[in-house]
Amino acid sequence: MTTMISPLESAAPNPIDLIETIAACKDWTFERRGDQEMAAEVPGHWCDYGLFFAWSEDLDALHFSCAFDMRTPKARRSEILELLALLNERLWLGHFALWTETGIPMFRHTVLLTGQDLNRATVEELVEIAIGECERFYPAFQFAIWGGKSAQEAIDAALLETVGEA
Repeated sequence: MTTMISPLESAAPNPIDLIETIAACKDWTFERRGDQEMAAEVPGHWCDYGLFFAWSEDLDALHFSCAFDMRTPKARRSEILELLALLNERLWLGHFALWTETGIPMFRHTVLLTGQDLNRATVEELVEIAIGECERFYPAFQFAIWGGKSAQEAIDAALLETVGEA
């Protein structure tokens, strides 16, 4: 006798369901945009960050972005693109990008889930890393966008480490 497994039974759980549960538990403002997408807003030290999660069942991958609450004027975009390249050299996970249409800087990462389920700890760590990197480099974006500094000057100013005690 042959046992038939329906696609519904063999499909991995949708990670957006888990992310929605986490967002509700953490009291994030969020909006489920269908089965495959969800947006949330998370407070940070410098600004509120817009989180976006998109699930691709075909790729078995979860795309994640963490957008800053700032826009890059067209006149500063070439400098910001250089800043992105310099910042990305410092990252182990994910990368910074600029949303072309709006000029919004963001941190992005995609998780391949082939043959495995996403768990709460992984989602929380992904969000924590993204917000941590955004918080760490937020001043560099401010210096480059509004302060008129070059990409290297912006990084140097943002990562200036204090020495000694007050």
